[in-house]
Amino acid sequence: MKYSIINFREIGLLSFVLFLIVTNPNQLAAQETIPINLEKVLELGGADNLTIKEYKERLELSLAELSKAKEWWLPEIYAGLQTQQLWGAAMNADGRFFLDVNRQNLWGGLGLNANWDFAEGIYSAKSANLRSQASQYLTQAKRNQQLLEMINTYYELMTAQLNYNAYQNLVSQSDSIVQQIQIQVEGGLLYESELLLAKSNKNHLQVEMLNAKKAYNNASSTLKKLLNIEQNVKLASTDESLLPLDFTAELETVEDSAYLNRPEIKANEFQLKAIETERKKYTTGLLIPELNVGTYGSYFGRINGNVSPMFPAQYPETQQLYPTSALNVSLMWKIPLGALIYQGDKKLFDSKMRLNEIEAEQFKVQINEEISIATSDLQLGKEQIEIAKEALDFTTEALNQSIERQKLGTAKPFEVFQAQQFFLQAQLDYLKAVSNYNKAQYALKVAKGEDL
Repeated sequence: MKYSIINFREIGLLSFVLFLIVTNPNQLAAQETIPINLEKVLELGGADNLTIKEYKERLELSLAELSKAKEWWLPEIYAGLQTQQLWGAAMNADGRFFLDVNRQNLWGGLGLNANWDFAEGIYSAKSANLRSQASQYLTQAKRNQQLLEMINTYYELMTAQLNYNAYQNLVSQSDSIVQQIQIQVEGGLLYESELLLAKSNKNHLQVEMLNAKKAYNNASSTLKKLLNIEQNVKLASTDESLLPLDFTAELETVEDSAYLNRPEIKANEFQLKAIETERKKYTTGLLIPELNVGTYGSYFGRINGNVSPMFPAQYPETQQLYPTSALNVSLMWKIPLGALIYQGDKKLFDSKMRLNEIEAEQFKVQINEEISIATSDLQLGKEQIEIAKEALDFTTEALNQSIERQKLGTAKPFEVFQAQQFFLQAQLDYLKAVSNYNKAQYALKVAKGEDL
């Protein structure tokens, strides 16, 4: 009776587990595989990519520096108490010494100090504002570059996945052919050598299938890194076919408009303006004075003079506080002789400006190259797709006919193997052509300065 109860409980537990599996059969698979498409890639990439996060934080840093630069004109306000105690000797202003001094004073009040270095404040704040705008465009540029890299990696993942599926289909097809030849060999219709060649061909396709799987796994790992996803999961494209995109308007582009739209060019322009503004501190800024204002209102004197509990009679308790206030104002021109003679700061910023201008020219050369490559890839890619599609149609029909003839015994196995190879190569050529064509579409969008 005891064993029957235990068995009943075990059966009940097993039934419950089976119920969970039946009601949610994809639970384990969902934990291992993440379905993904291009839209999901762009969504995850824009939110979680570490490089994009880094440049967003750099933008926040530039905005914080701008806020800091705006503080220059605000004065410093102070308030509180200050006390001083001196025992022993003290020296008067005229050099005489006083012995056995017991000096105690108390200061309490409210004050204000202001230092207005107009050249530093005005030009630094304006320069920080320009740098923050440059940082916005740099963040935008880096985001486009990262998203473009994700798009390219996704197409590599999708192509590798479809290649792997193509090899799987051919391996399955080859297995059927091997079985058919096996029957024909046993019936004396074919030689055993032909069966061995069929098996060898199947093994070759299996090896290539594993290579395709390796390429798929590598592309998946790269994409997971870009998307900031843990490596213990698997990415699988939900797109069942790879179709060419149709951005026909993208073929028409003007390089001058690309210069105006590219965020790198805009960032460079703001960086140059920031350098020019900062340079003015060491040219026209030397003619601008510095204003200092200090003022306070307080009570100053002596309170609770009985500071020696051992000799209270010698130091009687007193309380004398007097109102006091002060105002100090200075307007000064600071003239750095070294800067006037050697002009080191001016030369430093002149060199920075020239480097910035060279960088702008380099960007323009890079943009020309990117547009030229993307446009060429689109034009040639369109021709490649048409040719590859036609070749795929030819080889599909040839393979079907070869398989039918092989079933009838009118085709040699090597003819079927050759038809398989041509069919497979046509498939791979077509997938590669479409993948590269779609990559070029997005590359041209970025080259022209459009946001992804």
